[in-house]
Amino acid sequence: MKDLERLIAVARSEEPADVVLRGGRVFDVVTGDFIDGDVAVFGGKIAGLGAEYEGRTVVDVSGLTLVPGFIDTHMHVESSLITPYEFDRCVGRCGVTTAICDPHEIANVIGVPGIKYFLEATAHTLMDIKVQLSSCVPSTDMETSGAEIGAEELALLKDHPRVIGLAEFMNFPGVIFRDPGAMAKLRAFEGRHIDGHAPQLSGLDLNAYVAAGIRTEHEATTAEEAREKLQRGMRVLIREGSVSKDLHALAPLLDEFTSAYMCLCTDDRNPLDIAEHGHLDYMIRTLIGLGVSPRAAYRAASLSGAEAFGLKDRGQIAPGKRADIVAVDSLEGCHAQMVMAGGVVLNEAAFAERTLVAPVGRASVKARRVGPQDFRTGGNREETDVIGIIEGKIITEHLHEDITIEDGDKSPDVARDLVKIAVQERHGKNGNMATGFVKGFGLQAGAIGSTVCHDHHNIAVVGVDYDDMAMASNRLQEIEGGFVVVRDGEVLAELALPVAGLMSLEPFEVVRDELVMLRDAAKSLGVTLEEPFLQLAFLALPVIPALKITDRGLVDVEKFEIIS
Repeated sequence: MKDLERLIAVARSEEPADVVLRGGRVFDVVTGDFIDGDVAVFGGKIAGLGAEYEGRTVVDVSGLTLVPGFIDTHMHVESSLITPYEFDRCVGRCGVTTAICDPHEIANVIGVPGIKYFLEATAHTLMDIKVQLSSCVPSTDMETSGAEIGAEELALLKDHPRVIGLAEFMNFPGVIFRDPGAMAKLRAFEGRHIDGHAPQLSGLDLNAYVAAGIRTEHEATTAEEAREKLQRGMRVLIREGSVSKDLHALAPLLDEFTSAYMCLCTDDRNPLDIAEHGHLDYMIRTLIGLGVSPRAAYRAASLSGAEAFGLKDRGQIAPGKRADIVAVDSLEGCHAQMVMAGGVVLNEAAFAERTLVAPVGRASVKARRVGPQDFRTGGNREETDVIGIIEGKIITEHLHEDITIEDGDKSPDVARDLVKIAVQERHGKNGNMATGFVKGFGLQAGAIGSTVCHDHHNIAVVGVDYDDMAMASNRLQEIEGGFVVVRDGEVLAELALPVAGLMSLEPFEVVRDELVMLRDAAKSLGVTLEEPFLQLAFLALPVIPALKITDRGLVDVEKFEIIS
């Protein structure tokens, strides 16, 4: 018999299922009801529920509640610092069965081959990783990236079966003012899903942005901002990453009415945060703890995400849907005890059977070696533009501080928490380097360096000692990119990320442990930030207000121009 006929036969209990989940109860995210009885799975799909079934394999889920697999509606696998395969192992056990990823980190380093690597690798993961094609490579013309991707190149990939649409359109001024390059990309994906990225956009400009066909937004940081975007027809993705933490601000807006149009995402979350707190499971139990109803929280984590991205085959435990099922201890606890993705129970045996694709983007750090003199900051006036960190946000303040000029240089002032930041071009194109000042690290000594530097992923170094800053930059070249902490000419801790300077080839457990050592090393320098490395990465993203820095200089994002 054909698969469809057999699925129907299993649903009617005329044939045995592949797998039967027995002893639990299903939580329906539409009605909020609990449904007793077995859940029958055949061919990776749910055949039936709420009845007695026989199966070739019976999984005992007694005392557990079955909920739909969680959908991370916007994220970058590269920001987890591990390959798609290790991301699969890392977050699958948290109940995530679908992830909608934008590989624009690797695309900004090596271009289309980076996107193709993701399309090939994610075909072999147990969770379903869908790909949005990277719309902004580079994000602006105020930075040097490793590659450029135009509308024609994107159009060649848009019909790939793993592609949903166009990823976050960060160049919102390009949309509003009808930049020809932006228009070409929007026209190429007209009628398909287009992700948004428009922090603090409001009023007529927001109307113009949404009119262009952009349908989702993960950059809302206040309930007021999110409400306006919902009113303009956008689906709001509540984000809780390692740096960008918007869940508490947006939770009051999530209720029985809005949950159909609000989803959950992480954007950028590393294995250490996942180990210590969790992933979407953490978001769900936090929302419920804040007073959000379980139906609204679980719906936002599953069915709403499926509907927002046109994935009609998932999001609810119902006949004919993809068998993405999480058995949790309780709705309030949301601790996954068993996870099934596409009918496969996620365990180490299943992970071991996957086909692995060779990594790409090796030897991608091609920067010139630097010395302490390269970190001097000249100028003829003491008033200085300073990047002000807002912990838990990727938006920054545009501060102004008087910094004394001595011997032609403005030096760090740790007493006022004014430390030096530098961004160095590392793709071997022009050798650019820009320096500036940042406030909010709490750094008292040494230097911290990274090649995870959104979105161009040049080398970013912050420090108070020029010799240590130079050593950090040069060490990053030697290890093919990653993170490094230096003090008094000694490397205190490092994490090599040789895949495009973004991802480790080690298991996520190893990366997690090395992140612990890096965090401790950073704290020994006086750093007060919970996640200094990704916070550093976002200081170089010139599409997020208000003041940022790239290899070309300080960027006034409000004016969308480089400060001369």
